[in-house]
Amino acid sequence: MVKKIVTAILCFALYGVCAQDGTVSPYSYFGIGDLRSPATVDNQMMGRLGMYTDSIHVNFQNPAAYGKLRRTTYTAGLSHSEMRIESFTDQESTSVTNLDYIAIGIPLAPKWGAGFGLQPYSSVGYNLIGSSVNGNGAEVTNRFSGEGGLNKVYLSLGYELLKDLHLGATVNFNFGKLENRREQTVEDVQYGTLDVRESRVNGYDFNYGATYSPKITDKLTLYTSLRVNTQANLVSDNDQRIGSFSSTTGREIEIFDIDLAARGLDRTEIKVPTATTLGLGVGEDLHWFVGAEYTLQPMSDFRNEFVQLEEAVYQDATSFSLGGFYIPDYTSFNNVLNRITYRAGLRMNNSGLVIRDKEIKDFGITFGLGIPLGFQFSNLNLGFEVGRRGTTVADLIEETYFKVNVGLSLSDRWFRKRQID
Repeated sequence: MVKKIVTAILCFALYGVCAQDGTVSPYSYFGIGDLRSPATVDNQMMGRLGMYTDSIHVNFQNPAAYGKLRRTTYTAGLSHSEMRIESFTDQESTSVTNLDYIAIGIPLAPKWGAGFGLQPYSSVGYNLIGSSVNGNGAEVTNRFSGEGGLNKVYLSLGYELLKDLHLGATVNFNFGKLENRREQTVEDVQYGTLDVRESRVNGYDFNYGATYSPKITDKLTLYTSLRVNTQANLVSDNDQRIGSFSSTTGREIEIFDIDLAARGLDRTEIKVPTATTLGLGVGEDLHWFVGAEYTLQPMSDFRNEFVQLEEAVYQDATSFSLGGFYIPDYTSFNNVLNRITYRAGLRMNNSGLVIRDKEIKDFGITFGLGIPLGFQFSNLNLGFEVGRRGTTVADLIEETYFKVNVGLSLSDRWFRKRQID
């Protein structure tokens, strides 16, 4: 019965590849959209810590973890978010369900491991309406909408260089399409104007990681990590169309393609700056762990020449994560509750995006369970996150969200058929 439930979850995950909405956040208008979490469910529930590694779990954030892998592991994750979007004068509720990742980790040889998979990188999905009054006293309505996003396929290698010292590297190929649309209508005017910009984006970036985890007492282990996600230099092939549409039916009337080549904007670069993360923690193997990470990213160097930002600038971004886990008794055979992994954490993110002199910040509290599926090194991970992003000050948007995560981590032993003598 358990395997049938797991199969159903995997089928739903595969359906989600085509059906997911991505995001409903107004802040996905900026940059290349909402950057999606690169962490597995078990890591997300520890405040998105990426420093803890073991021999049976895939770790997307730190490729050094693959050098510890001792079993082939298949993993997939889904999430569902309930969100309240609030301005100073109004609010509404919405929700979105997504596939977060599908991946596999493979031990290649003693001290070597590899992994590959598919993840969303960013998502665009917004619909904003603003109104004002022109010099003639007529109401002017502007509607901004966007959709699309970027995905990535990755290949990772990890290696145990020395005892307790692991190194790794990941190459990511990012690809996708972004569309931003602006429509303007004037009261009692039959036709409105529109401006549609489309970008087909692709490019590589690299992620390097290192972990050093020596014993400091008979029971305690010190965990240290370093991750560097290098600058992503993405190539964007762009199109722009402007024209008019009927204010009553929405039908496009007259549309012109802009000669972007004449302005040097038909093919541009998008630069996402390097992010550096340091981690430090302590724990007892298979019993408990607590750690913290700090990330610095000079978002002031972010560039997207094709989409011009209004009332927004970037400054250096920082984030802090704190989290850990507790397992009452990993070897318990009689009580599954003792073998459950209980996880919790928090994170504070200064995004570097500044709108009307207000930096957009994100705070989240996470907690969850890792439920063992028999004694086959497989588990079902359930996670929950409550958080808040943005502010209603300066006529901006505040998002309050509740997120539910479901993840599977299946060892190759899960798929072996039992032999009965």
